[in-house]
Amino acid sequence: MFGGHSSDVTSARARKNTNMTTTEISPDGAVTKTAAGSVAEVAARFRGLLDAKGVMVFAIIDQAAAAQTAGLSLRDTVLIIFGNPAAGTPVMAAAPLAGLDLPLKVLIWDDAGVTRVSYYSPESIADRHNLSPATAAGLSAINALTDALTKA
Repeated sequence: MFGGHSSDVTSARARKNTNMTTTEISPDGAVTKTAAGSVAEVAARFRGLLDAKGVMVFAIIDQAAAAQTAGLSLRDTVLIIFGNPAAGTPVMAAAPLAGLDLPLKVLIWDDAGVTRVSYYSPESIADRHNLSPATAAGLSAINALTDALTKA
């Protein structure tokens, strides 16, 4: 169970185990996987993976550090915003409000000592914006990127 979620929400999730990696999908399409290492280590690995694949990184936001500037405490949480304009531009041209979901985002966060990697599934983004399968095809890269990260 993720910190702060009720057992009802947890039981409503789809759960899939693959090679020590747990993948959970919430009803709203948020995919959450586990990853080995601290939030900082996983974020650094993900940045390296994106750089190696030539994917643009638009921003890395340390949300816990931002909370500290307001005198608040937040579990280790890093948001990485990234994308490929060749894949995202056709999506936003077809559905301008898809710009609310693009560039893609991955949230890397600590859940009581377990590092989680969360993002909205390509299918949920496609459904939300009524994208054709051909238009939405470029969004699926996030699955392979996070699979490579969580199996590393």
